[in-house]
Amino acid sequence: MSGRARLALTAAAATLMASCALLPLVSPMTWLFQAAFLVAVQTGVGAAARRVPLARPLTVAAQALVTLLTLTVAFAREHAIAGVIPGPDTFRYFGDLLQQGSDDVSRYAIPAPLTPGIRLMVVGGVLVVGLVVDTLAVTFRSAAPAGLPLLALYSVAAGLSDGPTDWLWFLVAAAGYLMLLLAEGRDRLSQWGRVFGGAARTPGAQESGAVAPVRTGRRIGFAVLSVALFVPLAMPSIQGGLLDGTGAGVGVGNGNGGTISAVNPLVSLRDSLNVDEDRQVLSVRTSSDDVSDLYLRIVSLDDFDGTTWKPAQRHITSVPNTFPTPAGLGGDVRRTTVKSTISAADWYAQDWLPMPYPPSGVKVAGTWRYEPVGMTLVGDHGQNTRGETYQVTSLDVQPTAEQLAAAPDASAAMRKEYTKVPSSLPSVVAQTAKEVTAGSANHYEEAVKLQDYFAVTGGFQYDTQVEVGRGEGAIANFLKQKRGFCVHFSFAMAAMARTLGIPARVAVGFAPGTPQADGTVSVGLKDAHAWPELYFEGVGWTRFEPTPTRGTTPSYTVSDTPGSSLPDETLPSKGASAAPSVSASQSESCPAQLRRQDACASPSAAAAVQSGDDGPPWWQLALWALGGLAVVAVPLSPMLYRQQARARRLGAYDRTPAGVAAHTLAVWTELTDTAWDFGILPDDSQTPRNAAARIVRLGGLDPAAGASVHRVADAVEQVLYAPRPRPTAGLADDVRRVTAAFNGTVGVPSRLRALFAPRSAVRAVWAASARWTRLRERAAAARPTLHKPSEQEG
Repeated sequence: MSGRARLALTAAAATLMASCALLPLVSPMTWLFQAAFLVAVQTGVGAAARRVPLARPLTVAAQALVTLLTLTVAFAREHAIAGVIPGPDTFRYFGDLLQQGSDDVSRYAIPAPLTPGIRLMVVGGVLVVGLVVDTLAVTFRSAAPAGLPLLALYSVAAGLSDGPTDWLWFLVAAAGYLMLLLAEGRDRLSQWGRVFGGAARTPGAQESGAVAPVRTGRRIGFAVLSVALFVPLAMPSIQGGLLDGTGAGVGVGNGNGGTISAVNPLVSLRDSLNVDEDRQVLSVRTSSDDVSDLYLRIVSLDDFDGTTWKPAQRHITSVPNTFPTPAGLGGDVRRTTVKSTISAADWYAQDWLPMPYPPSGVKVAGTWRYEPVGMTLVGDHGQNTRGETYQVTSLDVQPTAEQLAAAPDASAAMRKEYTKVPSSLPSVVAQTAKEVTAGSANHYEEAVKLQDYFAVTGGFQYDTQVEVGRGEGAIANFLKQKRGFCVHFSFAMAAMARTLGIPARVAVGFAPGTPQADGTVSVGLKDAHAWPELYFEGVGWTRFEPTPTRGTTPSYTVSDTPGSSLPDETLPSKGASAAPSVSASQSESCPAQLRRQDACASPSAAAAVQSGDDGPPWWQLALWALGGLAVVAVPLSPMLYRQQARARRLGAYDRTPAGVAAHTLAVWTELTDTAWDFGILPDDSQTPRNAAARIVRLGGLDPAAGASVHRVADAVEQVLYAPRPRPTAGLADDVRRVTAAFNGTVGVPSRLRALFAPRSAVRAVWAASARWTRLRERAAAARPTLHKPSEQEG
């Protein structure tokens, strides 16, 4: 392998090693494998362009073009011409993905889920850094400045992560940069010959190049890494060093348990619900007589973009002594004042303050800010809940079903902001909402029917192992599969309520905890929860509970039986068909209480949903298949061309004198191309006999293979110079024998190079260029004839 190729591989490896610093930021780590493959393609294009050779700017342009094409195939093939060529729609889609990724970065806590936008940002960023590193270190032979993009890549990750293994990623990134410097230094020193070479270790051994300087460089690099890694440990006064484990970020802090972070409801909720040990997050002492309704709300998600719910950007102010009356709450609605003292665990670092809703006053130490629309408190300048004890005065609002049913329409401003759904929302969401709520007289009845559909009558099952699901079809998929946890139920009900014109949002926090013997309530990780809040004029934002087996059903959603936690079982199934069922219904075969506890058998999602997904159209599948074939065939095209050419040249031929002559010349071409593939450039200025001697000498061939080369050369001379050439048998076998000899004299890299990237494959480009030239000449020759006026015309 040449020094330039070795340097290119080292540059690619250094880029991927530095990108490992991003692993703690995003989960899962599958993006790294995709980035590694695309960086390999990028590096291969650069190596091929330098081998031709192309001018340096053209080499960089070729790599940038291939990088754009690979990103198009990987992320935007549906928006590209023929699935490969980027067009205006492709760049618009890239812009939308990058905007989505930027929003996701600001929304999610670490580790963020691998959304399409984040994937494009991470993989695209690694490719851009890889292109810059390859350009500086390999194309322009200056490895030292290539450390700047590597440092930028590592710094982005180090600035966002505060995990205990940050030192490891620093070590990996620094080792990659040192490898790059050593590879460039070795390549430069080797050009000076043996002056800088180390002495041979054994008598008679050949000197191996720049051994001593490289060994010295490795020692220096190891010493530098040791100093950078261990000096912060020996000097406690240095804060924020590589091994500093203190974290002032959002959410997770330094503990071993997960937290429910408002900026990451999708991932943190599921992680919290699936922990093996239900650690206590909060301890609550309250004046309320009924703790079964004590929900602790962290934040509201009121911005729905069709992909997910997220907090809208709001202005924050200083914390008032007394909070204003909640929006929409009228004076005729019954309410009582509740006082609660809440203590957070010393490992729970949440930057939003969990409180009962609606709060009317908070006493808390530290620097907190107030967000008026959601009536929430958010920490300022790194303030969080770790170890905090605070007092909250809140209202226990107790509307009646009659008040909710008689609620007038919400204001135009409220409807405009909280009933907005994107056009990309699948139509099945609104259609299902209409079917479930058919026959309702008002928005309250619609809301109750939606809640009952998810919690009791719809056949949904609570399952925390289901993936959260992202994208425009996530809610539609949940309605088909009918399995999920609180995120699925709350998101789906809020979206369906909006399609019916009911202002809706999603709240994230904790469901009621477990009462303790000392009168407190213990709230654990597994109490993490999400629920929908619907707005009714005169009552305000009102909680509903669509998730089966979680929380408590609000009393104002139960008809005819006040105080019950179950809907009225005498009502017909919501959205039920008038046709008779082929089997006993769930309500007939299972008591209501068991059904509420999810103890009844129910059909699986596969059995409950019979309507299959038609999937993408055939032409789209065909384009995907063609794109996949192109991705595989393009890198393998040189090998395929050489195999086809070899089979044609060494195959059957006409036994006439002309056929024998053509076959002999084709065999000679195959022999010289095989030598070319193994690094022996053809020299057309030499006679066949001299060319054969040169191939045997430079290839180090054994006597048998050398005799085969000379036998082919003699046959060529017969064809070229003899008045009556004598045909020679077995020429194809001679070429095969020479090929096997070449494979036995070179190393594995050279064999792989000759197989997958044969140099002689450039003949295909030359042949195409010659054909194009002939076509142009024919067109130029025909043009005057086509347009020449007749001489007989007067």
